[in-house]
Amino acid sequence: MPRGSDYPGPAEALERYLDLVESSGHGEVKGAKNPYTSRNGHMFSFLDPEGTLALRLPDDATEEFRDRYDSGPVIQYGKTMQGYSSVPADLIDDPDALREWYDRSWDWIGTLDPKPTKKPARTSTRKS
Repeated sequence: MPRGSDYPGPAEALERYLDLVESSGHGEVKGAKNPYTSRNGHMFSFLDPEGTLALRLPDDATEEFRDRYDSGPVIQYGKTMQGYSSVPADLIDDPDALREWYDRSWDWIGTLDPKPTKKPARTSTRKS
């Protein structure tokens, strides 16, 4: 039972994230401990253990988003996640505006080529 069922962060953050995804009608929350959304194998939003929501946007929209909301990059495990921006509290408190950015992320990620979902079958070289 994914949808953040084992999420260690703030319950309110998880509830808002679930509401956002459901109200947009795009995607579904995956991941039990680390809730995220993806499309065609590309993750485009996630909720970190501290309750920070991150959205993946194209470069031009990333710049616009960060300027408008005084947001910054997302750093996970000491590395900057390219294309992701943290969503500030004032935007989280404005569900309609947040949904617009989430939808922009969904639309843009849909333009990327799908990632392969399965590894190619291995061929056995053993003789029976």
